[in-house]
Amino acid sequence: MGRIFAIGDIHGCLDKLQKLLALIGVDWAEDTVVFMGDYIDRGPASKEVVDAVLELRRQRERVICLMGNHERMFLNWLDGREEQLFLANGGRSTLRSYGIAPDETDREAKVPPDHLAFFRSLLPFYETETHLFVHAGVRPGIPMEIQDPHDMIWIRHEFFLADHGLKKTVVFGHTPFTGGPFVGEKRIGIDTGAVYGGTLTCLELPAMRFHQV
Repeated sequence: MGRIFAIGDIHGCLDKLQKLLALIGVDWAEDTVVFMGDYIDRGPASKEVVDAVLELRRQRERVICLMGNHERMFLNWLDGREEQLFLANGGRSTLRSYGIAPDETDREAKVPPDHLAFFRSLLPFYETETHLFVHAGVRPGIPMEIQDPHDMIWIRHEFFLADHGLKKTVVFGHTPFTGGPFVGEKRIGIDTGAVYGGTLTCLELPAMRFHQV
């Protein structure tokens, strides 16, 4: 059985993504790579990160891409909804990388069709027999089949403050941890603030090994 490599929030940090992928030594015939969402915003190379992930997904079968709250905000902005929320959360960096002005009227015109399809295809979660991979977390006490997709990309403190009630260990991003990944009871947080000067983290399973650049 192959390994799983879960990669935390990239936020436009293309250089760190490239270095991490070179470091971890994926066997693409056997291993699975799970991207935890938040490919875009804040960092300098959002479009280029999406290009890199798309190229991986074209070449390799075992690439899983989850939805992050920043991708959802970008899609909403493109639809003319919650515009200030997107701009206030690093969206201007994404617009610059695509060459889009904040007051653009034809907003989708400069977003390549394969990028739009990518954002709209992102999964709410991915699971194995032992682990659940989700961008932000889950609402405690709620079975997976009725979890709210909004919670899965936005939840924070409610997820931390109670036993989530699932039998599987939840691997998540979204909340940046300083000083290294968070390892708790049935929770592993792998957003280590790459875009804030921290590291980009990858969790390797089942070895429970962290790779960082």
